[in-house]
Amino acid sequence: MGDIADDKPVLYSYWRSSCSWRVRIALNLKEIPYDIKAVSLIKGGGEQHCNEYREVNPMEQVPSLVIDGHTLIESLSIMHYLEETRPQRPLMPQDCFKRAKVREICEIIASSIQPLQNLIVLIYVGEDKKKEWAQHWIMRGFRAIEKLLSTCAGKYCVGDEITLADCCLVPQVFNARRFHVDLRPFPIILRIDRELENHPAFRAAHPSSQPDCPPEVAK
Repeated sequence: MGDIADDKPVLYSYWRSSCSWRVRIALNLKEIPYDIKAVSLIKGGGEQHCNEYREVNPMEQVPSLVIDGHTLIESLSIMHYLEETRPQRPLMPQDCFKRAKVREICEIIASSIQPLQNLIVLIYVGEDKKKEWAQHWIMRGFRAIEKLLSTCAGKYCVGDEITLADCCLVPQVFNARRFHVDLRPFPIILRIDRELENHPAFRAAHPSSQPDCPPEVAK
């Protein structure tokens, strides 16, 4: 990459944000050193809403990644940029059909599951209904993913190599457990999650390993 890669990337991240977590996994898998600038989504009503951070990310969300002299937002866009600019240790298959399957799984999680159980949505839904709401949308998405995995999974989501689909799936399984979703109907999802839970890149990206993780949660 030449000189532009010499400055260490900075990831604006929140320890429990699954969108930030996806990007942390991808950075780790590609062995890209980076610094974390923590953005609390709850402190003072949410640091993501302050004027300073709005200049970084006009959507007032995490993650944002400063890399190669650019500021990038939206986790899938960030991960594809990493894939295109740092193709070594690839996270997308060479085969066009397999690439499409990776994108399908990523899109279901990033578009049809995660936004519907995001903090801002749950606050709007209200305390009494938020668990039932989150469980409904997670299970709906997981039923679709489980069906897709039945035809495309190998050791991991798509074949036997780790892809961006795995980067998205593992944090979403964590979210499902947070909302006490019954995961027994999803044996392939559970198997892939178990396969990856002790992978060094995934462990290092885990919420409990983050610098802004509360001490009572950190392992």
